[in-house]
Amino acid sequence: GVGAGVRASGALAVAFSVGAAGSSSLRRPVARSGCGCIVEASTGVVIVAGAHPDAVRGAIRTRDRRVSVIDHPAWREGQLSSLLCGLEALEQPRLEAVLVTLVDVPLVSPETVRALMREWRATGAPLVRPAQGDRHGHPVLFDRRLFGELRAADLRAGAKPVVHAHAHELVNLPVTDDGAFADLDVPEDYERMVGMIGGGK
Repeated sequence: GVGAGVRASGALAVAFSVGAAGSSSLRRPVARSGCGCIVEASTGVVIVAGAHPDAVRGAIRTRDRRVSVIDHPAWREGQLSSLLCGLEALEQPRLEAVLVTLVDVPLVSPETVRALMREWRATGAPLVRPAQGDRHGHPVLFDRRLFGELRAADLRAGAKPVVHAHAHELVNLPVTDDGAFADLDVPEDYERMVGMIGGGK
């Protein structure tokens, strides 16, 4: 199976909602939106909650047993530490790969997730990620073969050295999904995302 990890430590992503402009019925917390796109296409989702675990749990509010939220008090050690925390929670003998995304990239479409998984199945690549030209987005799929390298990596350097070490065999999958590259860091990004959902791409 393929598991998924979502790093949820951004205050903006927990506080804001996304949905069609002017439509309260479609609005939902960013944290839930980012998790929803992945749970549709994977066998289970672990949300690694860092700085605001209670807010993350309040934002998710799901009865789906495939989704779990785990605390990561050491989130300040960086994104790789969160990835490893999620990997430990997902780890099982049948786990073949993990999809990793960030809570502040909430607009990824389920079709993009499925496309990444199809490409991985077809090619056997150790790493698959969405791409538009020179841009690389989320989620990133790591095959089980890379788990050991991720665990051995320097937390300060993050996962990038592992990615670079496999640059010759990774797959950059062309996608038209702008949501795979839309990053929510500041309030202006939020307004831009609302416009994207409302048809203002």
